[in-house]
Amino acid sequence: MRDRFWIALLICIDLLTASSAWGLFFYIRQVYIENKTFHSDKNFWLGVLLLPLFWLLFYILQGTYAEIRRLFRLKVLHLSLAATFFGTLVLFFTLLIDDQVRSYQNYYQLTIWLFIIHLTFTSIGRLIFTTLLINYIKAAGHGFKTLIVGGNQKAIEIYKELLAAPNMINHFVGFIQVNGRDNLLSKHLPHLGKVLDLERVMSDLQVEEVIIAIESSDHDRLQSIISRIDNGRIRIRVLPDMYSILAGSVDMTNIYGALLIEINPDVMPHWQRTLKRIMDVFFSLAALICLIPVFIFSAVVVKLSSPGPIFFLQERVGKGGKIFKIIKFRTMYLDAEKQGPQLSKEGDPRITPIGRFMRKTRLDEFPQFFNVLMGQMSLVGPRPERQYYIDQIVQIEPQYMHLTRVRPGITSWGQVKYGYAENVDQMLQRMKFDLIYMKNRSLALDIKIMFYTVIIVFKAQGK
Repeated sequence: MRDRFWIALLICIDLLTASSAWGLFFYIRQVYIENKTFHSDKNFWLGVLLLPLFWLLFYILQGTYAEIRRLFRLKVLHLSLAATFFGTLVLFFTLLIDDQVRSYQNYYQLTIWLFIIHLTFTSIGRLIFTTLLINYIKAAGHGFKTLIVGGNQKAIEIYKELLAAPNMINHFVGFIQVNGRDNLLSKHLPHLGKVLDLERVMSDLQVEEVIIAIESSDHDRLQSIISRIDNGRIRIRVLPDMYSILAGSVDMTNIYGALLIEINPDVMPHWQRTLKRIMDVFFSLAALICLIPVFIFSAVVVKLSSPGPIFFLQERVGKGGKIFKIIKFRTMYLDAEKQGPQLSKEGDPRITPIGRFMRKTRLDEFPQFFNVLMGQMSLVGPRPERQYYIDQIVQIEPQYMHLTRVRPGITSWGQVKYGYAENVDQMLQRMKFDLIYMKNRSLALDIKIMFYTVIIVFKAQGK
């Protein structure tokens, strides 16, 4: 609720400053560049009322409001500068270039004036907002709920450093004991349990940040701990001397006096994640409309192939560990799993003849466009699995849980490279491709994966 208030407040400030900036720019353009008498005509009011909505869309794509309570002054200035630069270019080529001017120098003057005025108004409004936000967060109980993993001397040092920092924004809720020896922090913070209690404690206390402070002798437990708590929403920070054993992207930052390493939760920029969702919805709607004949044909042949329903619904684990029902065309006979969960394999007698063809061409996956529209899946992402198999996988490789940080996909790098898995070992092999995707995901990579998936569909090369 508090986040919504701050988001609404910043949106109001952005709309007000954008409207005021355009009004002043319009006045300067008429009076000082065009040498006219200022008058508020229809174009003036359209700009004052509608252009702020353009800027708002720009800010949303940029991710300005995504983590509202983590805005700080330098970040605000960076976001404002980038948005103003690109937004000014767009407005120049869409609105200003049609202006009647005496010389091309006027174009440069118009663009520079718009850039300076909008940047100034926006930056001042946002700096005032950020100051209010930081003061609110620094107030007792409003900081980020922070859990320390480890109770040794290093944990005490980090706790005291952060507590003494002038811009302290952490609200420490307690610590988790890693072994029987690190209980020194209990003199300063509540002891909330051991590593096995991590998920429960984080859920019950709604933890927002985790600081891992463990001794060198406990480094072998680091990956296991990170895998259990890294859900893409929690900020994870570790000690600098752990850098050499970390895999993936990290960002060295000096966090209010305590030098820690922040593990980068997502390599895909926010604007790409926004466009990715827009592409998901657009292409899914287009596919559901254009593929109506394919859906009708598939439904008929599935119904004629064997008794049973046309669609097959099965519980899968989605983003953040949430359970959803995946929709597929049925490719197996009824009661195919009456003896318990089983993975399909080459020559599986449970698969109908038409089902084999549909699996090779991926036609059975097409109904999942409905899952994409409902926000449960994406076009490209790690393939969702059943909890039954996830429990087996994490016993061998805890890193699998990294895949649940994003929406699962209709297709994936692992699906393209490896196809359907026939056992847990093959799931682990396919998981490697999906982990590589997680460390390198981008819109360009998504488009490449979709391109190869289309090739598989037309060539019926699916496994």
